[in-house]
Amino acid sequence: MDFLQTITFASVVGSLTLIVGILVKIIGLPDQIRKNYNRKSTEGLSTSFMILSLAAYSLWTLHGILRKDIVLIVGQGLGIFTTGIIICQIFKYRKKK
Repeated sequence: MDFLQTITFASVVGSLTLIVGILVKIIGLPDQIRKNYNRKSTEGLSTSFMILSLAAYSLWTLHGILRKDIVLIVGQGLGIFTTGIIICQIFKYRKKK
């Protein structure tokens, strides 16, 4: 019963945020990376959005480092890694004019 008393709405939302955020980085973005690789194209992806995502993940990771929060560091660090790969793909697969 003590366990149930310690569960709060905020803790449930926090846990769900963590889970979904990590799923995006270990399922969603890698799936996009595979799709780009198989097509040898990143057509339809927004370069500016991906660069902004990289900046956001980087700032969140830095925030985690400053707070010594391993959850932020690992979770957002995965975002840096996967988004960085997509940005590399954007430059590799863009058509030469």
